Amino acid sequence: MRTLIKFSFVFVLLALVASCKGDKSKAAKTGDAVDTKATPTAAAKTYSVAEGTINWTGTKVAYGHSGTLNVKSGTLSAEGSKIKSGDFIIDMTTIKNTDIPEPEKASNLEGHLKNEDFFDVAKFPTAAFAITSVKDLDISKGDNNAEITGNLRLKGIEKSVTFPATVMAKADGTLTAISDKFTIDRTEWDIKFSSGLAGAVGDKIISNDITLQISLTAK
Repeated sequence: MRTLIKFSFVFVLLALVASCKGDKSKAAKTGDAVDTKATPTAAAKTYSVAEGTINWTGTKVAYGHSGTLNVKSGTLSAEGSKIKSGDFIIDMTTIKNTDIPEPEKASNLEGHLKNEDFFDVAKFPTAAFAITSVKDLDISKGDNNAEITGNLRLKGIEKSVTFPATVMAKADGTLTAISDKFTIDRTEWDIKFSSGLAGAVGDKIISNDITLQISLTAK
């Protein structure tokens, strides 16, 4: 019995180490929602979001699942490659799993994520992000040229979220904005299914952290 317990402990520990080693995401700065949105400057050009995807990953002790969400619409304003303001709407009905090869199992997971245990899509079919401020970053000190702060509304709850991103104005008139991978604590938006806060224990616990990466193309 002791040997079995030791083996189980080592397996869980190795799984945690492997999970952390492969994940380069950083926790986003979060806080109370900010009352005022960023506003366009006189010199800024306005872009409409033509394509937008949010990649997501959720994990348990020894494994995780990943997938995508579609951005429904949005606008950005920028002076060259410097974003000045913007917001976008996320279509929560488009939650998709991308790592499970069996269509039925993938569909079951998608259905569970859409129900009341997680995002309650029937009641909250959209989420939203509105930029409240942008800090320019020195690309000689890293890969990103912007630190974006905005209010993320999810399940009717708004919280301020800050993450780094790379913004680029292209010669063809498009503007791309791609965030680093970052994590948010889902329980801050009252998503507590199988969390420690909800009383889950052992291998039933789903991590509170959701890893996100936002990719927008605007014209």
